[in-house]
Amino acid sequence: MNARPVRPPRTAPTVVAVHGAALVLAGAGLGWTLWHGVTEPRTALAFGVLITLGELVRRGALPGEREPAPLAAAGALAYALLGQNAGRPAEHGVPQTVAVVVAAVLVGAVPQLARGHGPARDHVARRVLTVGFAAVCFQPFVASGEWGKQVGEGPYHALLLLLLLMLTALCDAVLAALMLRARTRHPYGPLLRDELRALLGIGSAVCATGVVMALGVAVAGLWALPVFCVPLLLTQLSFRRYAAVRTVYGQTIASLARATEIAGYTRHGHARRVAELSRAVGRELGLSGAELTVLEHAALMHDIGQLSLVDPVPDGATALLPVTEQRRIALLGGAVVRQTGVPSAVAVVVERQADPYREQPLSARIVRAVNAYDDLTGAGAGGPGGATGPLSALERLRLGTGHDYQPEVVESLARVLSRGGLTPGRAG
Repeated sequence: MNARPVRPPRTAPTVVAVHGAALVLAGAGLGWTLWHGVTEPRTALAFGVLITLGELVRRGALPGEREPAPLAAAGALAYALLGQNAGRPAEHGVPQTVAVVVAAVLVGAVPQLARGHGPARDHVARRVLTVGFAAVCFQPFVASGEWGKQVGEGPYHALLLLLLLMLTALCDAVLAALMLRARTRHPYGPLLRDELRALLGIGSAVCATGVVMALGVAVAGLWALPVFCVPLLLTQLSFRRYAAVRTVYGQTIASLARATEIAGYTRHGHARRVAELSRAVGRELGLSGAELTVLEHAALMHDIGQLSLVDPVPDGATALLPVTEQRRIALLGGAVVRQTGVPSAVAVVVERQADPYREQPLSARIVRAVNAYDDLTGAGAGGPGGATGPLSALERLRLGTGHDYQPEVVESLARVLSRGGLTPGRAG
């Protein structure tokens, strides 16, 4: 019998709609510009080169970086909000703004595509739509003269530019959370909160630099662009160093968590599986930001107390031990975690994972339920009959919701598993 071909996963309609809207806007901008020609070509070239360089600096971006090309983003927004160039009115308009940004992003992506990893389509679509939004909100009023009549060139001009950029950044955050929700099916609220928190970091630097660039070019001309690039580049470097430190920190915790596997106390991959599944359940329950980080680190280190045992637990399945023994191992683990320099919030989750769920913080409830699920579905964890199946393991968790497991956590775990398939914990 021939095996059925594996179908690629369907792209969510929301993602298709966003990509389609960005493609239509980009095509319209490029077509209009090619038909009517480029207005103020020197200005278009200067901003195009700036955006291209910003995209090239994307190289070295770490996974999960919200804005891997902040200089390109600031340059694109500055071009969208450019009302004057050295005292002369700017006349490039909305279509040319979109066309220059699209062309520069494509040129900047060529070296990355040659290396086999170009910019994410979601990121490019958001860039096109947000720049188009800013240009539509600003350029028509400048061209008609209404902006100069109503606002003028004083401090209100700079303030309104900043407010417009903040509104654009907010729309970008809403769009990013919406697309992530469509791809992951995690709750929209926590995803949006994470995106809004990110705006306080590199997002605020992008908005401020975009305003300063637009105002500087309006007064001093195109020579202002290289001057105002330097602070943002230094900010980007600082953020990347901070992100690199956090990455190394996370890798250190993951390596420490593997000590139980190397010593033969737990099954291979158990800590990683519990951490990944706990993070997904935490997302499902509305955790975000620092709460998810604490949850993931605690899930990685939840079994480290077993290193204090003389005789290993069979298959490392602590969920099958008596409650008193579970609590003893949890307290030993919390003591070990506190000596590693990990934040105390992680140690609290580790040492309270065996308490009755009504006395636990939410993160400890999640770790306990997910750990029990992986223990029950692991090799040999089911006792003489072997491992328990996924559905049977969930049923056993549901039977324990009177005292051991919070019902909402168990049902969230079931929803996460149903989306990814009820697959038992596998070695590796």
